[in-house]
Amino acid sequence: MTQFKKYLNFVQPWVDPLGILLWAVVLLKYWITGKLNILIHPNYFGLTVLGGLGLLAMGTLKLWQVLVVQGIIRSRTFATIPAQNQQHMTLFPPGWSSRILLGVAIVALVVTPRTFGSHTALQRGLTETLPVTRIQPQAFYTAAKPEERSLIEWMRLLNIDPEPDNYQDQAVNVTGFVIYPPSLPKGYLWLARFVITCCAADAYPVGLPVLLPENSQQSYPQDSWLEIKGQMTTTTLNDQRQLTIQAQSIQPIPEPRNPYDY
Repeated sequence: MTQFKKYLNFVQPWVDPLGILLWAVVLLKYWITGKLNILIHPNYFGLTVLGGLGLLAMGTLKLWQVLVVQGIIRSRTFATIPAQNQQHMTLFPPGWSSRILLGVAIVALVVTPRTFGSHTALQRGLTETLPVTRIQPQAFYTAAKPEERSLIEWMRLLNIDPEPDNYQDQAVNVTGFVIYPPSLPKGYLWLARFVITCCAADAYPVGLPVLLPENSQQSYPQDSWLEIKGQMTTTTLNDQRQLTIQAQSIQPIPEPRNPYDY
């Protein structure tokens, strides 16, 4: 037990600086590798990078302080600071909180974040329109040509004018991932995208049903990404009239680098 306590006393001073430095590496790594796209809104990329650089500076300073206190390097600045004052400079209280911080950072480095898919979409509930609180009419813009509208732009149009017949026979060319809700009849699939307003925690799925071409024998796996061209039509699904994409061309595509919309 005495040896174990000595081991903890030796390790504890290094936990804080390593935890801070690892979190700096995590944030900067996600930014460099493009993984921030699936975690937060692009508006907050700058704050994330600044936070990572700030943690890098604090972690480096804290590591230097520990090296001085342990006698590994010499520094007049820290050598003249009384021990009790050095303790007050600890960013985190010693103990389990610091170890948990370090452990979570290690997990974040090892585990690669993944894009939300059909399982999360079905859990959060599919919708054909954007919630009212998420709409900003003053910033709304849609392509002049129907075939140039994204899936999210079609959603915004439905918020303004929910009558599906008003879009009858308009050309459509959209991308999204495949979902098969339990209530969806045979011959249909659901094309969806996640929309982020702040971070992945508030991401919500929106999409439209797709009527597959007649006698189509090709299967499209759930969560696969498709580019669908066709025209808009109105169908009745679950006793409700809905705007539906009548597919004429379906092309599998790779998952986009930025799979979410805003």
